[in-house]
Amino acid sequence: MKGNMEERAVRLAQYIIENRTTVRAAADRFGVSKSTVHKDLSERLPTFNRALFLQAKAVLEENKAQRHIRGGIATRKKYKGK
Repeated sequence: MKGNMEERAVRLAQYIIENRTTVRAAADRFGVSKSTVHKDLSERLPTFNRALFLQAKAVLEENKAQRHIRGGIATRKKYKGK
């Protein structure tokens, strides 16, 4: 998904907000790197759509707060063989 970076940033933010997804999942879905998603959302998006940036930021902060829990669940599944 190359091309217009502003359009990509908006689409990434909308996807993250609508699906309450992680940066990694959004990167996989759009075929870009996690670094690109971060750069689009943290640097490009606030310059032209502050309201959308704030909504996406709230979802990303929620994900960041929960990541230690997700990691524990993944580790448990790994070692229990499920």
